[in-house]
Amino acid sequence: MSDTSSISSGVAARYATALFDLAKEADKLPAIEADLDTLDVALTNNESLRDLFNSPVYSRDELMNSVIALSAKMKLSSIVSNTLGLMAQKRRLQVVPMLIDAVRTKISDEKGEVTAEVTAAQKLSSEQIKELSETLKSSVGKNVNIKATIDESLIGGLIVKVGSKMIDSSIRSKLSNLQNVMKEVG
Repeated sequence: MSDTSSISSGVAARYATALFDLAKEADKLPAIEADLDTLDVALTNNESLRDLFNSPVYSRDELMNSVIALSAKMKLSSIVSNTLGLMAQKRRLQVVPMLIDAVRTKISDEKGEVTAEVTAAQKLSSEQIKELSETLKSSVGKNVNIKATIDESLIGGLIVKVGSKMIDSSIRSKLSNLQNVMKEVG
């Protein structure tokens, strides 16, 4: 399983590097970033699209025609559209979510930014996100973009991941630690 994941991430990284380099050379990084955001939202919200990208049932021609129609409907730039077309032709559409993450990381690095993945028990307000971003900026030394998700099982608190560092201040984690300490005592 991890071999398959490793191979997929390697494939995604190669496509991401090519897409990023083409966009940078053409001075189209903001447009590519917007296209990837649009594509990410579509993949997140549309189960049929995810099925199309992941299914081995469709022929290469069906995938190509679908990607062409999708690109036109979403008004994606030619660089992204052509990349998706090549990926459809090579049967690599299943790695598109990894490609999106990899290109976003490259664009953030280019801007001198870093992305923090924040998981909270409830939706964070824009003020809380701004305050957290400023706090992390002073710690990391770069501008920090917050990618927030909600996990109600945390009960309260946050889990913050920046690069390889993780801070878990969730109540669920604290209760789990307390439970482990109590097991050791008894």
